[in-house]
Amino acid sequence: MSVALHRQLGLTDDEFAQIPILIGRAPTDPELVMFSLMWSEHCSYKHSRRMLRRFPTDGPHVLQGPGENAGAVDVGDGWAIALKVESHNHPSAVEPFEGAATGVGGIVRDILALGARPIALLDSLRFGTLESARSRHLFTRAVAGIGHYGNCIGVPTVGGEVVFDDRYEDSCLVNAMCIGLVRADGMLRAAAFGTGNLLVLIGNRTGRDGIGGASVLASAELSADDEDKRPSVQVSDPFTERKLMDCCLELAADDLLLALQDLGAAGLTSAASEMAAKGGVGLDIDLDRVHLREEGMAPAEILVSESQERMLGLVSPDKLPDVLESCARWELDANVIGTVTGTGNFTARHGGEVVVDIPASALTDDAPWYEVPRTPGPAATPLALDAVPVPADLGAAWLDLLGRPNIASKRWIYQQYDHLVGANTIRRPGGDAAVIRIPGMRRALAITTDCAERHCELDPRGGGRASVFEAARNIACTGAVPYAASDCLNFANPEKASTGWRLAEAIEGMSEALEAISVPVVSGNVSLYNESPARAIYPTPVVGMIGLLEDAGASVGHAFAQPRDAIVLLGGGAARLDASEWLGAALGAPALPDLAGEAALIGVMVVAAGAGLLRSAHDVSGGGVAVTLAESALAGGIGCSVALPLGRRADETLFGESGERIVVTCRPDALPALRAIAGDVPLAVIGSVGGGTVDVQLGDATVSLDLEAARIAYEATLTEALA
Repeated sequence: MSVALHRQLGLTDDEFAQIPILIGRAPTDPELVMFSLMWSEHCSYKHSRRMLRRFPTDGPHVLQGPGENAGAVDVGDGWAIALKVESHNHPSAVEPFEGAATGVGGIVRDILALGARPIALLDSLRFGTLESARSRHLFTRAVAGIGHYGNCIGVPTVGGEVVFDDRYEDSCLVNAMCIGLVRADGMLRAAAFGTGNLLVLIGNRTGRDGIGGASVLASAELSADDEDKRPSVQVSDPFTERKLMDCCLELAADDLLLALQDLGAAGLTSAASEMAAKGGVGLDIDLDRVHLREEGMAPAEILVSESQERMLGLVSPDKLPDVLESCARWELDANVIGTVTGTGNFTARHGGEVVVDIPASALTDDAPWYEVPRTPGPAATPLALDAVPVPADLGAAWLDLLGRPNIASKRWIYQQYDHLVGANTIRRPGGDAAVIRIPGMRRALAITTDCAERHCELDPRGGGRASVFEAARNIACTGAVPYAASDCLNFANPEKASTGWRLAEAIEGMSEALEAISVPVVSGNVSLYNESPARAIYPTPVVGMIGLLEDAGASVGHAFAQPRDAIVLLGGGAARLDASEWLGAALGAPALPDLAGEAALIGVMVVAAGAGLLRSAHDVSGGGVAVTLAESALAGGIGCSVALPLGRRADETLFGESGERIVVTCRPDALPALRAIAGDVPLAVIGSVGGGTVDVQLGDATVSLDLEAARIAYEATLTEALA
């Protein structure tokens, strides 16, 4: 028995039944295809949209919140920063090079759609273990795709993160973040308006590559048939993207565009219907005027192709000659494909016949919303410490931990990225957060992406808090004020098990943390169905965050700087092995992050850095205080001597994790001022900088780490695993 067309396209019977009610008749085949993509999870967020309302999105510096291609915040002197993080997970699992490359291209165009010049990229990655040949292939090819695209378009990739865990073996995660700069009074919107204004399609020709790619792949679980989905992965062309960037920025600067929209998931269907619905207008599109790469494309193929490097501009008729002249100068195809109407309908013609004529809002505003099951997962059980073997040699265990893939240096990755192009990078990859100078200003931005996925698995609300606070501490370690956030919520199938509950709880925890530090979410993305029949990913709510530094020259790094500097542990977090990198598993019950304590610690860091008291600062996170000390020593090429109070066990004191802890260094004579600023925030002087080893005294015992041995262990892991 053949499967009904609407089911083949991913529409449920109930959804299919709603379409004739909305449009007053049975849909044509092209219309049915359009509905199937626009009502997919990737385009409509039908399982998560209501939950997202919980995020704090307002603030005195917010210029554009969620709802446009990207968010934007005021950074002073008439300038704004646009930011967005987005996923390209499923395409990257099918074809990692092109999936990751086009993920970068897509996020760049989201920023470009606001009229902003992209100035920095970051990537947040999750793969299976390096023992897996498949995961090594996906990882190396995805990194190559990110590097190739970013390097070719001349936008620096300045930071990011990677985690290796068996839970991502079948469903890798490739999230990309982009930052852009735009005049605050010159931002473009994606709403169409003005009857008679023209739609101009600019950029690459439209082909069959990518048909149903992001929208279909990202709305279904992956299976053993992934190879058959390769045609659904878009093909990248970064050199055309660079020309498209420059051309669109020129058009915006010359006031030749009324609106601008990226052609991403669902292609022309999504771009045009969203522009029409946002503006409350109709669009009349002639598909014969769409410049094609392949002959004989059917109307539905033209409408939903996800061919890359394309933008849809709204242009007044009197400015059309100037727009076309500019596009021709940049050697870009540009055709008028339609006009704005007052009907409210998305109308498309092909061969002189109307093939689509439906209310634009039916594709967007009328997409179904679902309440997902919120069945709680099992309560987390605190780790039984006596069930964790005590390492026979703490020094050897320390070296082993430094060499684990999730801790070890990521130099192999970021050496493939041009992180200096544009000459604005101040703090390079490898520290807590990247720092870039805002072009033409004294101010700078700190940027990071972070997530506490194991914590989210055990306690999604606590993990949501922890993900936000990890990002905020990394920003504060540079001396920057946490300023705005974008999120990328990577979860499994929301209709199964406890995923819906975990998603809601993670959003609640993230929102609580964001409110505690007064950071708004201005943009974001949801990626669901990240699972296979064999396993689901950890709940992975990635937080992309920016911080603002008033003085670009005052940023703080994580490297130990001078002998005899005092080493200070700030914050009141208690080390625990639950869900730690040392434990290497999502076991136990991590402590619920303290909202007031984390906010106070971040405030102290910003004030202390602004007062010039800090020589270095490094967040205590994966691997505990032992890894924090080792990384600062390796970065500065100088050791230290530290004494720590012995807790329940030496390995827990060294390798245990918690939030609310930062290791800073300062001149000894700066300690009184630092204590005064700290106030009620716990502060302990634990040692001093100097020597060629990292020595930690625990009670009557001392554990030593030779810096050269540590460097070898720390630097060799990825290179050797991928040789």
